[in-house]
Amino acid sequence: MGTTEQTVRAVRDALAPIVSGLGLDLYDVELKGAGPARTLRVTVERDGGVDLDAITDVTRAVSPVLDAEPSLTGSYLLEVSSPGLERALRTPTHFAGARGATVSIKLRTQDGTERVKGVLVDADDRGCVVEGDDGRHEVAYADITQARTVFEWGPPPRESRKSARAAAGRATAERRGATA
Repeated sequence: MGTTEQTVRAVRDALAPIVSGLGLDLYDVELKGAGPARTLRVTVERDGGVDLDAITDVTRAVSPVLDAEPSLTGSYLLEVSSPGLERALRTPTHFAGARGATVSIKLRTQDGTERVKGVLVDADDRGCVVEGDDGRHEVAYADITQARTVFEWGPPPRESRKSARAAAGRATAERRGATA
């Protein structure tokens, strides 16, 4: 049996065309745990989001392929999902796709670990650039221990009373113009 990384690569190669044939993109494949407690996470996405029917279709389509995959031996729990609002960033492709998003990155430093939070402004094959309140950070992928996008929770900005009255006045004027 090969390393976990080799197994994940083989599984990704086997599943990508199947997932693509269902109109989805294979976002990530992870194999976590050891022995009978292993979990194989297959994450899929598409423009407009992924619904439960798509997850079910992927699960049914990939299960027989995984059963026949020689690099994936032993038992495991198959978990198929979408990346969600706060998605893990693990590959250069993930980082490139998250340009413009707010991210949180945990990285190794000489003094231990550090967390950088800000807007991901650039990403290439070697690392990424994050602009936060505390400045600009150039981060090498080799130093990253964990990274994800951050969904900013909170209510939408409230409309001022003045602009709400103006909008109501325009709507009234439009209705009057339509009946005249």
